Amino acid sequence: MDALVQLRGIKKSYGGVKALRGVDFDIRPGEIHALLGENGAGKSTLMKVLGGDISANEGTIIVDGKTANYRGPADAKASGIQMIHQELALAPDLSVAENIYLGALPTVIKWRDLNRAAGEVLDRFGFDIGPREIVGKLPIALQQIVEIAKALSKKARIIVFDEPTAVLSGKDAERLHEIMLQLRAQGVGVVYISHRLDEVFEVADRMTVLKDGETVGTIDAKDTDVAQIISMMVGRRMSAMFPEKPETEIGHEVLRVENLGRGRKVLGVNFSVRAGEIVGLGGLVGSGRTEVAKMIFGADPIETGKVYLNGEELRLKSPHDAVRAGINLLPEDRKGEGVVIDFPIKVNSTMAMMGKITNKFGFIRHSTESRDITELTDQLTLKCGHIGDPVSTLSGGNQQKVVLAKWMFAGGELIIFDEPTRGVDVGAKSEIYGLINQMAADGKAVLVISSEHQELFGICDRILVMGNGALQGELLPPDFSDENLLHLAMASGVAEQNGANDV
Repeated sequence: MDALVQLRGIKKSYGGVKALRGVDFDIRPGEIHALLGENGAGKSTLMKVLGGDISANEGTIIVDGKTANYRGPADAKASGIQMIHQELALAPDLSVAENIYLGALPTVIKWRDLNRAAGEVLDRFGFDIGPREIVGKLPIALQQIVEIAKALSKKARIIVFDEPTAVLSGKDAERLHEIMLQLRAQGVGVVYISHRLDEVFEVADRMTVLKDGETVGTIDAKDTDVAQIISMMVGRRMSAMFPEKPETEIGHEVLRVENLGRGRKVLGVNFSVRAGEIVGLGGLVGSGRTEVAKMIFGADPIETGKVYLNGEELRLKSPHDAVRAGINLLPEDRKGEGVVIDFPIKVNSTMAMMGKITNKFGFIRHSTESRDITELTDQLTLKCGHIGDPVSTLSGGNQQKVVLAKWMFAGGELIIFDEPTRGVDVGAKSEIYGLINQMAADGKAVLVISSEHQELFGICDRILVMGNGALQGELLPPDFSDENLLHLAMASGVAEQNGANDV
């Protein structure tokens, strides 16, 4: 079958860094071609070349058998190529309908027609979002769906999905996969970039793996398995995904929450975390896990209940209070809440505790700043050109390491991870797991929220399971299984105060 597009010998360098080293890639009509690799492997750079966002230093783009010379994204779109980037390109103050047709709005807008057309796109693909809703007020998962709907509203021959399910619930991710299959049946070529290999295997026809800017290989999905793909991506076996835990002594109680409540979102939650312990918080999306974390961090108000740190009750009115008390949070939305994306790495790493690098007059001691942050980035194996580079230049895994650097620099006794490896490749995941283990070994109390069950099973000492805003039970390692976790997460009703809701 003739390819819709072929990329041949694509090379791209940024200064002395070779991002792509002669990569070959092609997309056929009516197929889903997964593009896989660790963060920094060159996937997004290759797709930016395809989408006309950047120009290759060497190589050829062939569209319908003819060489194409893209001068910008408009030329690529004219060829029928639509990109859904990992970074959302939405106007938060505009409506859903306006965002879907952004760039194609007439001078005089007929609002009824615009909203009807947007509603038809959303309905056709099964998305339950009102076209008049303001995008900035939507949860990040629904904003991602608006981004997808925007691309689907165009008549595309090739659609590139870059980490489209990273912020979607299981149900929405399944719906997106159905849409991909619909597009494939219509003869559209789909490029699917994702770190969720189980999802990739559900829909992909072929897989191409990149490593260090080079093509490792292209293989039919039916002829491979997860273990082989991981080996191609990182050069080691899947069993090495979760590093061996160092010897860790479980110490005194660091965190205790009593009868924590906020409306119907959080209902009388009780639990504790001890020094050196990694406690997981599992459950379905919307079960109240993130709300609990934000209440402990002072980001959301506590309506009922108490939070204790080392036996002392805290009166948290803001995250500033929590940080001063020794509580750190790596949020679910790291780009929106964890870092200032356009600020330098060194500024993001020190902003939570500026007093450590300023003199008595409030001026920054730049030599101290450079020394301390360089030591941190080396410890975290953060891959960057210079600590003065913006965080936006980093891969997802390295951005997460900047958030971690911020809290390691600030210090603290309790660290909360909310979806610590979302949008992070398998190699960086293993590194982050190792860092979490080491923090526990250093005596930190660690609370991990994750929607990936195997992640919780691989790093946690015990797992608390939430459902319907309440704690439904606790799992210890001998009972770790998808079946047991889901059974608790989907349990009907609210756990009794003296039962599973008090662990």
